[in-house]
Amino acid sequence: MTRTDIGRVRCGGFTYLWVLFLVALMGVGLTVAVEIDSVAAQRERERELLVIGRQFRTAIGRYYETQLTGGRREYPASLEDLLRDNRAPGVRRYLRKIFVDPMTGKAEWGFVRAGGRIVGVHSLSEREPIKQEGFEPEDMGFRGKKHVKEWMFTYPPELIVQGDGEIVLPVMEPLKQQGNHGGNGISGKEVKTGI
Repeated sequence: MTRTDIGRVRCGGFTYLWVLFLVALMGVGLTVAVEIDSVAAQRERERELLVIGRQFRTAIGRYYETQLTGGRREYPASLEDLLRDNRAPGVRRYLRKIFVDPMTGKAEWGFVRAGGRIVGVHSLSEREPIKQEGFEPEDMGFRGKKHVKEWMFTYPPELIVQGDGEIVLPVMEPLKQQGNHGGNGISGKEVKTGI
């Protein structure tokens, strides 16, 4: 083997190491790009879930606020009741379709029930939400939740359903004046309803 052949062998090994390094670097770059794309896609799905959840909340609210004879109000028994309300003559619709849950890709929803009636919906996704802050006022209860399925779109938004199906609705009332301090504050009070 001549001196020039030995030089080529050494250069060939060096070039091979550079190619391996570049392939590894491209693999890391692709992994980072996929991760960024995955986070962006989940953020978009969460935004879509918030929009759809608000539509469900509005539809449940409109159904509930439509008074029956005698001034009685009731929540829907199923989501199909939001597609076509058969309680009164004529056709009344509160939703055009049952939406697909953007987090699961299925038209399956979890229900928040009180007295056998649907007072809200939620996603069935176990994923941890990326969005933790910056919610609309009616969605402030979503802050700091560990799972997307904990985002419950109820009507009214501040509705709390206890384990036994009893509904607790926080009612705000003004504080009584105390001395010279004014008294413009507001205190919270829970009122149990028999819906």
